[in-house]
Amino acid sequence: MPRPTTKKGLLEAIEVEHKALEGLLAGLSPSQMTQPGVVGEWSVKDVLAHLLEWQLMVLRWHAAGVQGKIPVTPAEGFNWAQLPELNQQIYEKHCNRSLADIQKEFKSSHKKILSTVQGLSDEDLFTRGRYAWTKNNTLGTYFVSSTSSHYLWARTNIKKGLKAGKSK
Repeated sequence: MPRPTTKKGLLEAIEVEHKALEGLLAGLSPSQMTQPGVVGEWSVKDVLAHLLEWQLMVLRWHAAGVQGKIPVTPAEGFNWAQLPELNQQIYEKHCNRSLADIQKEFKSSHKKILSTVQGLSDEDLFTRGRYAWTKNNTLGTYFVSSTSSHYLWARTNIKKGLKAGKSK
């Protein structure tokens, strides 16, 4: 699927990839969802927590940008070259939470992403420089990265990890 360049395309990509991810997850038992070592040391639940946290981050960045503020991206104390360390911190933040809580919050953050994107125009999403904090990127780029392309990454890696686990 090509990278979206319109609001309609972004919403379609989010829907397609979210549906595919949910389809994969629907076939997993709670023990499969919480078994460590599916994606690196992470369980499927940990991958969902990772997706959840990145959705919440992009929502915070957007909210700050709307207020004319420049949010710290990707997160306080981290730069873009430190994503492995940031992702480890995200893992540690959520690893002891219950599967039910992660699933509920992921569903809620996904709905918030959809309503936020639906409330934006093509210009808001895909005009470079529309928000000072996005620098040379568009807001849409951040939403794509935190949704459809992240869902595809998760689905691909979960499938690979589950397949590798069955062959052990």
